[in-house]
Amino acid sequence: MSSIAGGGRGKARSAKPVSRSHKAGLQFPVGRISRFLKTGKYADRVGAGAPVYMAAVMEYLAAEVIELAGNAARDNKKNRIIPRHIQLAVRNDEELSKLLGNVVIASGGVLPNINQSLLPKKSSLKDAIGSLSQEF
Repeated sequence: MSSIAGGGRGKARSAKPVSRSHKAGLQFPVGRISRFLKTGKYADRVGAGAPVYMAAVMEYLAAEVIELAGNAARDNKKNRIIPRHIQLAVRNDEELSKLLGNVVIASGGVLPNINQSLLPKKSSLKDAIGSLSQEF
């Protein structure tokens, strides 16, 4: 019975290699993040789960920003996300704005905001009637 492929012991010999990103169900590169953590000398040793967790967190944050920027692009009747949409998305979200508080987004502009003291004062209904009666 040794002719059965694999025999249930160890790995199958002709198995195609599967990336750690694929195993974790992620789009972000786990191997590259692992390499950066090791060569960056952030710690003497890097565990096997650390780059997977970090890739998952980075992928989640990127997906969140892209979703909000896509909504901002749709609000402006555009099909393509530009840096302005990313800026609007980040600054209108409280938590992302706090996370990226010191980040400058090139060509992002600023949030549209007019100070209340610069807006014209609303006249009351009594003043409007009084001014109309004086015109005659």
